[in-house]
Amino acid sequence: MLEPLQEPFMQRAIAEMTMLALAGAAVGCWVVLFELSYATESLAHSLFPGLVVAAIAGLPLLLGATPAVVLAALAIALASRVQGVSRDLAVAVVVTTMFGLGALLALSPDSPPGIESLLFGDILGPTDGDLIASAALLALLVVTLPLLHARLLATGFDRGAASALGLSPGRWEAALTVLLALAIVVAVQGLGNLLVVAVFVGPAAAARNLTSRMGPMIAVAAAIAVLAGLAGLYLSYYAGTAGGASVALAIVAAYLLSLPARHLRLPRAARAGATIG
Repeated sequence: MLEPLQEPFMQRAIAEMTMLALAGAAVGCWVVLFELSYATESLAHSLFPGLVVAAIAGLPLLLGATPAVVLAALAIALASRVQGVSRDLAVAVVVTTMFGLGALLALSPDSPPGIESLLFGDILGPTDGDLIASAALLALLVVTLPLLHARLLATGFDRGAASALGLSPGRWEAALTVLLALAIVVAVQGLGNLLVVAVFVGPAAAARNLTSRMGPMIAVAAAIAVLAGLAGLYLSYYAGTAGGASVALAIVAAYLLSLPARHLRLPRAARAGATIG
C-alpha cells in the first residue's frame, strides 16, 4: 500500500488529483443542484480546439483553453437569440462544432505526437504549472463559494422564492457558470477533455444519493472524490492502466455503490414527510 507513495511521480499525481477532487466536489454539488451537468460536459468539449491549437503552438494549455471556452459561451449566447432556436439546441450545435473543429485540427499533419493526451489527460505527469494552477483554483473556491453559499442555495432550490427575496437568479447562476468554466479549464489538463466531467458530476451525484443537505453533501462529495481519485491512481499504478480513465472508472463505481442508499433514503424521507403532514 505504501510503495506508490515512495515514487516521486505518484506523489505529484496524488497532490494534483487531491486538489482537483476537492475543487470538483465543491463546484460539482452546485452543478447537480442547478442541474448543469449537461452544461458541464458542453463546456469541457468546447475547449478541445483551443487545447489542440495550444499543443501545436507549444503554448501552455491554459492559454488555449481560456479563449476557447469564452468563444463557446459567446457563440451559445448568440445562437440562443435566433428565433426558434432553444438554448439546448444552441448548446448542442456550438459544442458539436467546436469539438469537430478540434478533431480536424488534431488530425492535421502539424499536430504533435501524443495529442490523444488532450482527450484522456495526463494525471500521472503534472507539471509545476499544473500544480500551481490547481492550488490557485482550490484557493479561489475556498474563498468564493462560502461567500456565495446562501445566494446559490436560495437560487438553486427555488428561483421564484429567490426573486421574491430580492435576489437575481440569473446573476448567481452566471457566477456559478464562471467558476465552473475556470475549474474545467484547470482540471482538463490532468483529466482530459473527455474525462474531466467525471470529477465534477460523479462525486456530487453520489453524495446526493446519501444526503439532501448541501453542507454534508459537499463534505461527502469531497471525501468520495479524494478516495476515488486515490483508488484510480492505485489501479493505474498496479494494473498499468491509463491514469485519467482509472480515476473516472473509480468515480463511476462510487456512484453505483451509492444507488442502494438512495433507494433506502427516499422512502424514509417520504414517510417522515407524511408523518409531519
